[in-house]
Amino acid sequence: MYGGYWGKVLRVNLTNKTYKVEPLSEKVAKDFIGGAGVGIKYLYDEVPAGTDPLSPENKLIFATGPLTGTRTPSTSRLALATKSPLTGIVCLSLSGGHFPVEFKNTGHDVLIIEGKSEEPVYLYIKDDQVEFRPADKLWGTTTHDCEHLIKTWLNDHNIRVASIGPAAENMSKIASIMNDRNRAFGRRGTGTVMASKNLKAIAVKGTKKVSIASEDAFKEVHAKMLKAFKEAPGLYPALGQHGTSSVIEILWGLGACPAKNFSATGEWNPVPGLGIATLSAKKIGKEPCYGCPVACTQVRLVKEGRYKGTVSPPEYETVFALGAQCGIDNVDAIIYGDRLCNELGLDSISTGVTIGFAMELYERGIITKEDTGGLELKFGNEEAMLELIRQMAYREGFGAVLADGSKAAAEKIGRGAEKYAMIIKGIEMPGYDPRALKTHGFSFATTYTGADHNKGYASQDVFGSPVPEPVDRLDPKGKGRITKWNQDAKAACCDAAVMCNFVFDAHYMPGPLEHMAELFNAVCGYDFTAEDVMKVGERINNIARAFNVREGISRKDDTFPERILKEPLKEGGSKGSYIPPEHLDMMLDEYYEARGWNKNGIPTEEKLRELGLEYVAEDLKKLGCL
Repeated sequence: MYGGYWGKVLRVNLTNKTYKVEPLSEKVAKDFIGGAGVGIKYLYDEVPAGTDPLSPENKLIFATGPLTGTRTPSTSRLALATKSPLTGIVCLSLSGGHFPVEFKNTGHDVLIIEGKSEEPVYLYIKDDQVEFRPADKLWGTTTHDCEHLIKTWLNDHNIRVASIGPAAENMSKIASIMNDRNRAFGRRGTGTVMASKNLKAIAVKGTKKVSIASEDAFKEVHAKMLKAFKEAPGLYPALGQHGTSSVIEILWGLGACPAKNFSATGEWNPVPGLGIATLSAKKIGKEPCYGCPVACTQVRLVKEGRYKGTVSPPEYETVFALGAQCGIDNVDAIIYGDRLCNELGLDSISTGVTIGFAMELYERGIITKEDTGGLELKFGNEEAMLELIRQMAYREGFGAVLADGSKAAAEKIGRGAEKYAMIIKGIEMPGYDPRALKTHGFSFATTYTGADHNKGYASQDVFGSPVPEPVDRLDPKGKGRITKWNQDAKAACCDAAVMCNFVFDAHYMPGPLEHMAELFNAVCGYDFTAEDVMKVGERINNIARAFNVREGISRKDDTFPERILKEPLKEGGSKGSYIPPEHLDMMLDEYYEARGWNKNGIPTEEKLRELGLEYVAEDLKKLGCL
């Protein structure tokens, strides 16, 4: 096997409490690298079209990359592929912390969990040993308490744990899997799938160390990477000192920070209450992922007031979702809300965006206090926001209406509520307004997971990156071609490697694809070129799209909420900008042409064969999609 890999897939069957180790094909490793690529490849091959996401036939596929467990900075990442109960299409979630490296050190590249246990269990994986342990006493615990109890019962606080909380146990379709307390396999209901299998947690302990193909070559490229980190103007001074939440001031300056359910972008200013100065005053330390010199996760402490004593590390997306989206500028309430979401196991983005959606419905008179159980859901009401987080996790009160996200809530409420649901392919949009950042926003519309800030992050729009070329963020022309580049580059270099998206974007190395090819060659012993790296990213995006095509996804789904298509921004640095349907059509035509897909957004047989995905082309032909 190549360096960087063990060549082993651990397959666990919860139904009959068995496990076995299978070889990881060298061809699959080279064609898909690892992480998201290998995870989605297994998902496509083993979860047929029409599978109920909450049935025993769905699978949880955790996949490391070849850089995981090496000394490459910012690569303690693990990809999780499954079929989403929220969207019904590909769910790909990435988490950092220490859990990913600990799992890699057990001597496995991939963990596939299938079936369903009759009773609650948790898995304990220690190197080659796998145990199915009872979890009936853990069912009902928060993620933080579950992690603590497992470590205590196993008498080893160096064990790493991923677990679900009450939100998943109550089958909220926006529930996450939490690891290392505050790290999340978030978005699209990952925790819900785990709960459907009666699996409370996964505990891992590894003592092995993966090999590197060429230590000399690795030392050279590793030194080059660290040098680029130090020279990057936005990495250590901004991301390392202030964390991801520092981007809120950049977005406000661009008129791109969404507020009040995307109705007040450019009007409602988040900086006084949620900006760098306010957040820095709460900082008490950092919580780095394993081996990361940047340490962007900033631990905040509420020092006074009603939330005094609360500690949590809210990232930008949480500050947006629980803050700006809900018209709340009290950072203490957001720190408290972040802690609640993490302990209860709720995805903070979908939670906050769904609550903000409900707040707009309330202010428009579509719902009233009679509907909300007495909660006054006005923008800015932090008490209502925090109460709804609890209710959503336990399916109580009006929280039961919101527990499955905005799409399901709109269907339950009716009365025209769907017009105000800020979703794409069933999932809530993250904290970047597409009207102000058209490259970044267009990726929301086209990425295989539904709206996702990490799949094809457009640093050209947000930070002015000149790689691969500078863009005019408000001009729709050229966005299809650049979006394809972003999605393919990030799929290979970040999601498959697996490397942190933020670091890849922030250090702007000249020739990032060439650098990644050097890394793969040094670690794995490959002979990749930059073009080979991009081809892997393209292969990943095509097989993911094919999975979604089997589920009925096509051009009609690559779109935005009505507000983005019809309402120009009223104020701010992007005043007057929006994405009318004719501009969306132009971008889609350009994107599909660049991808080699047909006008309906279906990968062509020629493109699939070019990527070595002949069997996928045959599948789509049998289904009548080609």
